[in-house]
Amino acid sequence: MLTFERFADNFGGNLVAAFASIPASKYDYRPTPAQQTIGYIAQHVENANYGLCGRLADMQRPQTAKDSLPDTVKARWPKDTLVRRLEASLRFCDSAMMRAGTLSSPLGASLLLAFETDLAEHYSQVSSYMRLLGMVPPTGLPPRPRTAIELPASSLSPYVGVYQLVPGWELRVTMQNGALFVASSLGGVPLRLWPETKSDFFLKEVDAQVTFTRDATGAAAGLIVHQFGRDRPAKKIS
Repeated sequence: MLTFERFADNFGGNLVAAFASIPASKYDYRPTPAQQTIGYIAQHVENANYGLCGRLADMQRPQTAKDSLPDTVKARWPKDTLVRRLEASLRFCDSAMMRAGTLSSPLGASLLLAFETDLAEHYSQVSSYMRLLGMVPPTGLPPRPRTAIELPASSLSPYVGVYQLVPGWELRVTMQNGALFVASSLGGVPLRLWPETKSDFFLKEVDAQVTFTRDATGAAAGLIVHQFGRDRPAKKIS
């Protein structure tokens, strides 16, 4: 299940980033009259996410009267509305995958595959539209340059510990030779966390950032992983 969550983070986050980067004036664009507009694709992906993920975990989506409007009407909603609703549908799917737990039926596997494939196919579709508009899709952009600062070991040591993203998936933060490193329980070697501010860190091997959070007493309480255009919080458990 965790592999599916990572896949959804990737393509779901890139879809949100793509829609967010396209100017609102281009949301009625389609390469040919027979194809869907950008706005139509945005509302279609939202609806598909709720439909597939709701069946996966037997969850009901939050609905309002606007949800029963025709797709052609929703396709012309303001850009900000469409992007916000798409993000909400992905959060709904996050909850559904956590609730579903371990896959135990062919139906569950089929629904997950349909969800992931739909995200990938529509990201490919939107990327093609962006290229035709003279834009570069999110996955074609280089990471933003980042500059590391020096922090004393006393500022780093409070962040050492284990952080749980979801049950079965933890990040272990350690300190070696005055520097922080992070390793995933899913595998891989520890990677260095380079400080950008006192609480914000980045990795050089992948385009990902980590922000450490503190509780009311000032103690390190969690972290947020920023990757694929999405923010995933983790609670410090030890």
